[in-house]
Amino acid sequence: MSDSSSPTIPAGYVPVGGSERSPRPTYRAVGPADPDEPVRVVIKVRPMSEVPDPDELGALRPSERPAASTRTDHAAAYGAYPADVEAVVNFAHEHNLNVEEADPATRLVVLTGTVEQMSAAFATSLERFESTETGQSYRGRVGEVYVPEQLARVVTVVTGLDNREQAMPSTELAHQATRTVRYTPPELAQIYSFPPELDGSGQCIGLLEFGGGYRDSDLDHYFAAMGVARPTVTSVSVDGTRNQPGSDADYEVVLDIEVAGAASPGAAIAVYFAQFTAAGWTEALTKAVHDRTNHPSVLSISWGYPEFEGDSSFAWTAQVMNEVSTTLKEAAALGVTVIVASGDDGSIDGIGDGKVHVDFPTSSPYVLSCGGTTLHAHDGERTTEVVWNRGIRSQGPGHGSTGGGVSEQFARPAWQHNANVPTSASTGFAGRGVPDVAAVADAKTGYAQYINGKMITDGGTSASTPLWAALIARLNQQLAGVAGGRTVGYWNPLLYTSIGSTTAFFDITSGNNDALGNLGGAYTAGAGWDACTGWGTPNGSNLLEQM
Repeated sequence: MSDSSSPTIPAGYVPVGGSERSPRPTYRAVGPADPDEPVRVVIKVRPMSEVPDPDELGALRPSERPAASTRTDHAAAYGAYPADVEAVVNFAHEHNLNVEEADPATRLVVLTGTVEQMSAAFATSLERFESTETGQSYRGRVGEVYVPEQLARVVTVVTGLDNREQAMPSTELAHQATRTVRYTPPELAQIYSFPPELDGSGQCIGLLEFGGGYRDSDLDHYFAAMGVARPTVTSVSVDGTRNQPGSDADYEVVLDIEVAGAASPGAAIAVYFAQFTAAGWTEALTKAVHDRTNHPSVLSISWGYPEFEGDSSFAWTAQVMNEVSTTLKEAAALGVTVIVASGDDGSIDGIGDGKVHVDFPTSSPYVLSCGGTTLHAHDGERTTEVVWNRGIRSQGPGHGSTGGGVSEQFARPAWQHNANVPTSASTGFAGRGVPDVAAVADAKTGYAQYINGKMITDGGTSASTPLWAALIARLNQQLAGVAGGRTVGYWNPLLYTSIGSTTAFFDITSGNNDALGNLGGAYTAGAGWDACTGWGTPNGSNLLEQM
């Protein structure tokens, strides 16, 4: 254990609410961090006014809603007070920190400095934490972050001091030696009745990626093989992280691009690369939602991390979860649909404590949460489709199960009150139920993917999520043409109060996501909404009629 003493809290300093950190399970402090190590801190400040609750508008059909705010108008109404940003900048200068960015429109302030400088500025001790099992390490802190009292009224989140990983991709490869069924995205677009007259033209699909990259040669080959034009793909470096292929994260990045692009070939694609840390989440989501250059109308996120590891949140702090959810609420106000994978380790979400868990940010009420199925089809028609449940990913290639369950962080939204959402199978909490929708995710009935010079079969809710994003881009194309630039946007209330039980969905009524078979079947599919596949898989043309 480290013998470093607790930091001295300067007079007039108070903690930033929700910033408390604990070490990761199995990790122990092994000594102070290098005082000269560079640190990049991402701060967000309060908005001038709170974004209105989107539920009332979200219950209307998109074609009946008033046009969403432009990003410029939104910034003028809900951005930061310039004086608040200036206060953070002045604080940085007092502590000899560099100000990399200070933007009232996005409420972001980015500071750089050394471990020594940041420790003094935020009254914390930064140490190295090392796993007793794997030897992996991270730079972290224990306890809260402190700022001057007048700044505490301004700042909503301080991230980047602790750089532990908190993003896992929801992708799963089939074992190539086993018998698998492989679908191409154009085939799935036919199976799920995507409107054939639409291709997403005029829309941009945003993809959040935390590491990895893609090779142009792989994309060129893939789209030629799919018989569709290669979409325009733009890489956006959020925090210095760039398109850098050569790691396992490539499978996630390439899968997202290829599925979204081949299922909605007219749409442009913007890929936002960031570090897979709390700071990366905060900054990447903010910049994607408020991107005035690429203007994504739908944002697909195939990454997440459990809300809680065991009985405590060792990955997400309350400040980060609250700020991420606030940014997702801003996306709703801007007419941006954010769709997030529900995870690939069933109702335990990869946590081995014998309890149920769900992923965040898929558990936020402001996102469309996407689960997964096992699909068999013939001649472009569905024959059978059930809940995807083949155990957990750690059991080897071809394993995995759809995430789903009940949030322990977010209370049940009003629009879910009549959907027969159960309480948590572990705690009885009446939380937000996930997922909302689903599509094929089983790698053994998976997706054709071309990567590293060869065609493989991949899957996971990482695949069903960009497939749904492609469908939404097609719907947005239609809405743009007939409804004055409207978008599907935030439609969870409409989904639960009107169209979820219509022919816009193929209801999945067989299976469960009890991945290890030790939780009494929690949770089980049934007629209507369930915590395995939500309302079901899309019947795209019928869904378009409901817009």
